[in-house]
Amino acid sequence: MGRRQNDSEPSRFISLTFLLAGFISCALVYTVLSVALNSNTNSKGSNFEPLTLAEESNDGGCCRGIEKLELWGGAVKWGSDHKFNSSEECCQACKAMCTGIDGPCLCDTWVFCGNKKACGSKFGECWLKKQKDIFAPDRQEAGEHVIWTSGLIFGKGEGIVGLESEHGTLHIKLFPDCAPHSVAYILELLTLRHCAGCQFYRAEGRGQLWDSEGNHIKKAPFGPPFAIIQGTLEAQGTPFKNIPTEECPYIRRGSVAWVGSGPEFFISLADHQEWKKAYTVFGSVLPEDMEIAEKIAQLPTKSDVWNNINVSVLEKPVPLLLRRLDGWGDLNTNVKSD
Repeated sequence: MGRRQNDSEPSRFISLTFLLAGFISCALVYTVLSVALNSNTNSKGSNFEPLTLAEESNDGGCCRGIEKLELWGGAVKWGSDHKFNSSEECCQACKAMCTGIDGPCLCDTWVFCGNKKACGSKFGECWLKKQKDIFAPDRQEAGEHVIWTSGLIFGKGEGIVGLESEHGTLHIKLFPDCAPHSVAYILELLTLRHCAGCQFYRAEGRGQLWDSEGNHIKKAPFGPPFAIIQGTLEAQGTPFKNIPTEECPYIRRGSVAWVGSGPEFFISLADHQEWKKAYTVFGSVLPEDMEIAEKIAQLPTKSDVWNNINVSVLEKPVPLLLRRLDGWGDLNTNVKSD
């Protein structure tokens, strides 16, 4: 998978190697091949190749936060009387109050102090909080001087955003506990009230390689076509900062993931275990909306070659609008445990 460029430049390769240790980390050797773009011919370059893991991590659920960030909000558990040894335990304590079994989430924000030297007597404090608006969390402060790590939890029916196009709206459940930096970026886009420049520009159906449920057909090749729709989520005039690699589960039908460090992204129309755990997944399309993604994948395309890979580029890119959605109740996603 590669990143589309906006300016004319020769083909190039960007190699990124990440080794992430820990219970929920993506332990892998990660290589991204980047894109070639010639503005005179208006061609786009990309590569969506299977990547190989050096190691595979155990999957026990996500509980990630953002360091050097203190989120505010109404306290439901005071940290001075509520301490743990790790941010993961603090996160899990918040999740325990947001199961959806016995009513709405009582906690959607956790704030933890985990640096013994910097925190001093506050070490281990786990503040559990509730936001007035989960799409616009109250930030107290951020920066190198901040001693706190903070994270969000979206309950059932919460954290659903709409990716609108002329072909329909894709409802996407965001994963702040797995990809907090990615979700923070999406929430920033929501505040702009526009997404000029956001679009799908590549579309490849399942062909005869995957069935309608996204299962790979035995003995069939793994592409092309690669069963994806690919685009960019970068608003024109807004500076973009590369997003760090976060939780990288297997790509499933409906997975929404970054190409490299963004802002290029893709939605998968099939299960892609052959890609291992190489891409940060920050959301999932609700199952009932996958027919819209399939419709986009069948739009007229033209053939192109990106870094020696045959791809299908949309003859007419599909503009996108990102907007918040509230009050979706108990909705399922395409997420499965690995």
